[in-house]
Parts: sequence; C-alpha cells; structure tokens
Amino acid sequence: MGLIKRLWTRIFKKYSDEPPWLEYYSEEERAIKFTDKSIYNYMESSIDNKEYYALNYFGNRITYGEMLRRIDLISRGLLSLGVKKGDVVSICMPNTPEAVIAFYACNKIGAIADMIHPLSAANEIKSYIEDNKSRVLFLYDANYEKVCDFLDETTVYKTILLSVKESMPLMLGIGYQLTRGLKIKKPKMTNQDYISWSDLLNLGRGYRNQKKINVKSQDLAIILHSGGTTGKSKGIMISNYNFNAEAQQCALNVANVRVQDKIMTILPIFHGFGLGVCVHCPLTLNVEVILIPEFDGKRFHHIIQKYKPNVIAGVPTLWEAMLSNKRFEDVDLSCLKYVISGGDYLTISMEEKMNKFLRTHGASISISKGYGMTESVAATAYTFDGTNEPGSIGIPMIGNNFCICKPETTEELPYGEEGEICVNGPTVMMGYWENVEETHKVLKKHKDGKIWLHTGDVGYIALNGVIYFTQRLKRMIVSSGFNLYPSVIEEVIEKHPLVKKCCVIGVPHKYKISVAKAFVVLDGEPSKKIEREIRDICKENLAQYSQPKYIEFRDELPKTLYNKIDYKTLENEESMKNNEAK
Repeated sequence: MGLIKRLWTRIFKKYSDEPPWLEYYSEEERAIKFTDKSIYNYMESSIDNKEYYALNYFGNRITYGEMLRRIDLISRGLLSLGVKKGDVVSICMPNTPEAVIAFYACNKIGAIADMIHPLSAANEIKSYIEDNKSRVLFLYDANYEKVCDFLDETTVYKTILLSVKESMPLMLGIGYQLTRGLKIKKPKMTNQDYISWSDLLNLGRGYRNQKKINVKSQDLAIILHSGGTTGKSKGIMISNYNFNAEAQQCALNVANVRVQDKIMTILPIFHGFGLGVCVHCPLTLNVEVILIPEFDGKRFHHIIQKYKPNVIAGVPTLWEAMLSNKRFEDVDLSCLKYVISGGDYLTISMEEKMNKFLRTHGASISISKGYGMTESVAATAYTFDGTNEPGSIGIPMIGNNFCICKPETTEELPYGEEGEICVNGPTVMMGYWENVEETHKVLKKHKDGKIWLHTGDVGYIALNGVIYFTQRLKRMIVSSGFNLYPSVIEEVIEKHPLVKKCCVIGVPHKYKISVAKAFVVLDGEPSKKIEREIRDICKENLAQYSQPKYIEFRDELPKTLYNKIDYKTLENEESMKNNEAK
C-alpha cells in the first residue's frame, strides 16, 4: 500500500500530506515534544546519577557531579566579572574540559557563547570579537601572542587564559609544560586584563549575589561561525531550542546507546557537529565524553584500544586516516555501536572501504551518515537500518521536513527531480548575526507559510523518502551548456584502487567556457600508466562532456580549518595561473 501511495504522489502530486519518511518512525517518535528548557537545564535535568563519568581527558575522568560543580563556580565567576544575560562571551579553545564547562556556564547565566576556532588567524579572531561585541574571552594560551596586540582595541575587558594541560593527569601535564608549555608567550603578571582558570574558580567561590536567571528556550544561546569555502564567515545564531532539539533528534537515532557508554569526541567543539552531536547530546544521555584536543594519527589507534569507545563521529578525512594507518591492522573494533560520518560528503567508494574495514576489524555495523550544515546546528538527515542506502544521506530526522526546489526559487519539485535541498525544522538557525541581507538569502518563506533553509546543496528525494546529495550548487561546472557535477567525477576517479582522494574543479577553457580538472592524491608514485587507467575508468563511467580535461597529481589536497577539502584554494590557484598566462 505504501508503494502505491508513493507512486500516486510521484505522478499526480508534488508531495503527499504525509511524507514517506515518516513510515520509518514509530507513533511515539512522531509525537516527540521538544523541550522548552535552556541548554544547561536540559543537560542537568537529564543526569541519572552524578557519580557517572561525564568527561574523560587523557585518562582524567570527571564525574557529572564534579562537572556541575565547576560549571556553577565558573558561572558565578563570570557574574562577578560583570557578565550579564545577553552578553557575548567568546570561547577560543580546543576540546578540553574547561571549554565544555565554560560553554555550559555561559548558558546557565544566559550569556551567549561565541565559539571560535583556536587555529583562526589573528585578523579572523579580531573580526569575530568586534562583530559580536564580545565582553569576555576564554583563550587558548598558545593564541596569546596572536591577539595581545589588538585585544585592548576591542570590547573584551577580561581574558581567561587557559592551557590544554589544565585537566591533564599530573605527569602528563608536567611533560607537556616542559616540551611545549615553556615555549608559549604569556602576559606579564601585572597585566590585570588577564586571569587564569583557577582565578576565575576562586572568584566563583567568593561570589554570593547570584539570583536565578530566567533563560528561555527561544533566547539566543550560541554563535557558530560558517567557514571554509564560501567566502567571509558569518555568525550563525542558535537558540536554546535549536540546540536541544538537535540533541533530542540525535538521541532517537542512536537508540542502542546506553548509560555510561563512551563517545570519542575528536570533532571540535567550535563546530555544530562537535558541540551538538559529540558533546551535548551524549551528556544528555549520560554518556562518557572522551575529549581529544588534537588529532594525532600516530596515537589514534592506541586511544581506541585503551578506551574502547562505543561511538565515533568524524569527517571523511578521519576515515581516510584510519584506512591508511597500518597500526590499525590488529585493532579490535567490536566495541563500536555507531560510526557516524558527517561534515562533508562521504563518497560511495569511501563508504564501501569503511564498511569493509569495520567488518574485518570485528565491528558488526555499517557506517552511518549524517547530513546538515552549521545553519541547522549539524545533522538534519541521518541514515539507520532501512535507510542506509549507498550514496544516500538518509531520511529527515524526526521533526524535520525536506523539499527540493528549483534553484534560486521557492518552487518545489516532485520526488525524483533534482534541485536545491531545503530544510524546515526545529534546529534551523535564528539567522545570521547582524546580517539581515544574508539571512534573507537562505531563510525563505514558501507557499505553506513556513520558513525554509535553502542549503545551497543539490539533491533529490527518492520515492521511499530517502534523500540523495548530488553536489554543492556553487561547485557545479557549466561546460558547453552541460552541467558537470564534480562529486560525480570524483566518485568515478576514486574507483581506481590507488586513488586516495580526489577533488575536481572547473577551470577556464577557450571554447567550452569551463572544463573539469581533477587533483588526485595517490597511494604511491604518479605515472603515465596510472593516469591512462584513470582516464579509462572515466571513459567507461562518464559522459564525454564530463570527462576531466586535466589531471594533476598532488601529495596532498588543501584543507579548510574545518578539515574539509578546500576546493576554493584550488580554484584560486588556477585563477592565478590563468591570469599569469594572459
């Protein structure tokens, strides 16, 4: 009956009253009510036992009770510094317990947490702080030298300087200090613009004037930053409601997770995927969060062997690192309940390699895929049993709706037709910080009266409700009037057994306007023979107009700060070459 209904929908209607993906959810799941609590209150109220472990940092395990105690002290410390509800507090830190605690402390008093990538350039950090009018800054001490010359020109009046060794076990902390910490430039002891983490804790202990602060679900809670490949970064405004809804949606999709299971949190907390999926959701499920402040490919296998995580979430570059690391040959992965890929498109070839890798290492699961963007906190669609088809991005998470629109319009297209992916749901951002014009470009009202997020991604919805991502709209190449999709070409090239990674861009051509150029990273040395083999694979699998005109071998591909392949850098390099040639 379901198939007949979907066929009727496809032929005679654009969308049925009840989207087909709802068939995958139970009545109880469909009836979910998203909480109206603040982020902190929702996390705190979800704790079953305060003696459970909440955070694990290099083996130093912090219980939920201790984490809550420190959150309370830091929130009091911030109040003693004059931070008020609605003030912006910037957190420029890697994955450490202090960064997590600072985030929840801000939320507890209604301050807005501005999450900044600690590897951002000095001018970027300055721009974020100035744009957001930040009052207080939690700063990774290695960045002091980066910002010390301009901080007094900004609205920041107090900086809490933190080291990544704050919560390290004693001997490890001493080792870090001797090998790296002593090299870090610090402010003079007399400079009262800076205080330490312990100073802030002490301020909290001495603060006695705390009144209950009413933090509402619709209040702005977080500013995340878009970044990487689409030009100037924008501040993405996320409410308490947005962020908690994401946690509740994710919880439904990891139904096999149990209290005190462990998640390895490698994804950075300044990103929606890392903060929402890998910190907040696990903590609301009473899961132990293993914080990794810096990815070390040489030790990654050892960390998995030592802690035996039940969940690992990552981006495709992480899976590449696992597959190419010979140290993983004898690693038992039977502890894994979920391996979740997001943040960037997972090619079918990489998906197949990872599934084989998991099974040959004792895991009885397949890799799951999440799709989303920072403007929707993180994932908006997810694959699970029955929807995890190769190349798909799954079905909408409960409470979300998807539609496909004709690009640059709000005209909705039928199932099966390719167009721009649009999302409506509880996790869609409030808008861009102080940027109404850019907000209106992506948040648009449709005929149904609802506000839809136009993602800038191309894809389609199959008759069974499963969604397929095709391409970033801005990456599409037009060659002699034909539309070329780089991700499709990349997928074909990666069929060659020696190709580790590929990125395709459009480059200028005298007659065709643009043609495809492939940048290829090999597992081995390049040769004419390998290039011929790649071209043969392309001839077998691609239309003539989609064949890459040029192939360039590289040792590695440029990456953004968010660890995605930076195709924009490649485009800029080619543009410069083209200009020089003229």
